[in-house]
Amino acid sequence: MIVFLQAMLIITSVLLVLLVLLHRAKGGGLSSLFGGGMQSSLAGSSVAEKNLDRLTLFVMALWVIAIVGVGLLIKLG
Repeated sequence: MIVFLQAMLIITSVLLVLLVLLHRAKGGGLSSLFGGGMQSSLAGSSVAEKNLDRLTLFVMALWVIAIVGVGLLIKLG
């Protein structure tokens, strides 16, 4: 069980990083420093962004479950 949770943790961590990087920049900050402020309006639609938000939240929930599960198994075992 711990191996499954650790594998899930690694996979969801990588997916979470990739999904966060796919989001469009909403304002200034570091993303505009590297050219994020010069995106075209064809970068995505509102439906695609909503689906990306939902997928990111789902992967984040799986990540939290994996973190809690690994922590509990380490504490109990």
